[in-house]
Amino acid sequence: MFSGSIPALVTPFQAGAIDEAAFCRLVEWQVAEGSSALVPCGTTGEAPTITSEEQHRLFELCVEAAAGKVPVIAGCGSNDTQTAKWHMQVARDLGCQAALMVAPYYNRPTQAGLLAHFSYLAEAVDLPMVLYNVPGRTVTDIKPETTIELARRFPGRIVGIKDASGDMTRLTAHRMALGEGFAQICGNDDMALQYNAGGGVGCISVTANIAPRLCAQFQAASLAGDTVRAHELNQQLFPLHQALFTDASPGPLKYAMAKVLGWISEEVRLPIVASSAESRKAVDAGLEWAGLT
Repeated sequence: MFSGSIPALVTPFQAGAIDEAAFCRLVEWQVAEGSSALVPCGTTGEAPTITSEEQHRLFELCVEAAAGKVPVIAGCGSNDTQTAKWHMQVARDLGCQAALMVAPYYNRPTQAGLLAHFSYLAEAVDLPMVLYNVPGRTVTDIKPETTIELARRFPGRIVGIKDASGDMTRLTAHRMALGEGFAQICGNDDMALQYNAGGGVGCISVTANIAPRLCAQFQAASLAGDTVRAHELNQQLFPLHQALFTDASPGPLKYAMAKVLGWISEEVRLPIVASSAESRKAVDAGLEWAGLT
């Protein structure tokens, strides 16, 4: 259902409020530059520090600005199952094509708890889900056997996974059990080359916010089996991939976007703070290496 370069969109702020004009402009630019789908209100969009009302407004703006040209995968995850259900219902009613559903954080559910959580949501809301496994942030790992059970139990409802576990063996485990129809999407830009080689179909990307065309070209080459071109583009982007995580994300990314684009502010919400001088230096070098400055 989903593949290619899929930016996890930043949420632009001005004076503490969402900069709606900048967000809509970002969506339109991403579509024009070749992004294949869009994720509002993910980690990169500072979802933990936006209100539910803001979150739902961003869903609405993203759908309107995308204008049906690419799918919108709304960040709906929560560590409260009922809140996650509410976000999914709103996303569905606003016209989003799917929901990105992170593993519940802080609660630290067991695998049985994860099965119950995602099963409840799959039965409660008729919106396809892409699971999001990022144990480094949630301290909860959606194990392959859990992913496989969910996808088998709810075909057409649980359609893929954004995997930021860093464990490449899961690609084969998922593929052998679920086939090619289950979308395996990388959650780490710097691993996307190897991930696609193992059977992945794309990346939900941080870097695509600032380099959408290059990221889309990389994904196209990688998925077409053009390994020479894919390696070239990966090497062009790799220093930037790493630089964008030299401080807490999306601080370095918003610095890069403010510098290159000019119409997105560096403003972030606490507890994220502006990137350090050292981080900015790394971002500057990554932007230059990528040919973006």
